[in-house]
Order: sequence, then C-alpha cells, then structure tokens
Amino acid sequence: MAIKPGWEGRYYEDFEVNDVYIHPIGRTLSEVDNTWFTLLTCNTHQIHFNNHYAAKTEYGKTLMNSAFTLALVAGLSVSDISENAVANLSWDYIKLPNPVFAGDTLYSESVVVSKRESKSRPNAGIVRVKTHGYNQDGKTVIEYIRTVLVYKRDGTPRNEIKEFRRKLAESRPPEAK
Repeated sequence: MAIKPGWEGRYYEDFEVNDVYIHPIGRTLSEVDNTWFTLLTCNTHQIHFNNHYAAKTEYGKTLMNSAFTLALVAGLSVSDISENAVANLSWDYIKLPNPVFAGDTLYSESVVVSKRESKSRPNAGIVRVKTHGYNQDGKTVIEYIRTVLVYKRDGTPRNEIKEFRRKLAESRPPEAK
C-alpha cells in the first residue's frame, strides 16, 4: 500500500512576492450563519437579526455581520496562506466596500505583498498578503492586509506528527492496511 500525502498548505519557502492565490472554495451564507455568529460574539445591533428593524434601513433586509465576513474570507484562504502558520501577527487596512447578505456566495484571493525571515524564530518567516473577498456578482465585499508568521518546511511540528503517523501505519498488520 502506498501512502500518499495530502495537501499540507504552503510553508515559508513556498511564498514569493507577487504570487496570486485564487482560493479554491466558495461559501454560500445563510441567515443561520449570521444569527449564530452575531449571538456568539454578543453583537446586539439589530440589523443582523431583526428583519423588521432591518427592513426600515437603507438595505431593506438584514446584513451579514461584518466580523463574520472577515472570519469567513480569512478562513477561505487558510489552505493557501496560513495552514502552516505559527500565528497571525496583524490585520491591517480592513475595508468593507459593499454589503453582504444571506444567500450571497463569497470567494477570495490573495497576493503576496512581502516576505522576510523572522529575526526571533529561525524556524519561521513573516509573510504579508493582501486578500480580497468578493461575492457571486464579482463585487468586492472586503479587502485587508494580513501578516502571518509561517513555519519553514523543516521547522514545523507537523514533521513530528507525520513521523508518528508513518510509524503507526507501518506497525499495523497487513490485513489492517
């Protein structure tokens, strides 16, 4: 039996300035997503959960919580940008040029703005990306710059986990493989 590795995301060495990543997954938003996120974060603005109130606003319906938009678009980028992150270091210049509503489908893409070795962590480097999220009509709904501390290929704790799992797979009896 051949063990084939799955996509592990990018390591620091894989990033190059001006690389563009069109993140592969889109996500359609629901009223439930909005209500749960709004309640989870204790956001009491009624435009996110009160249809009667929201109908009286310039939007005419409930808006998706903008913090949810940020969280979702960042999440859509994880497999390409921060699957191997040590930590997010900053979120800068967040802009929300168009509203998001239940039923919208969001997509995202990122461009590498800069990268450099970490001065304090020899096993990682710092990558800055500009990400923009857009809806099914191609309208930009969010833009931001994120700075991420990313493991180098040889410095990730994932290597220890991979070795553990490889040894475990090899130790199984042939009929279990």
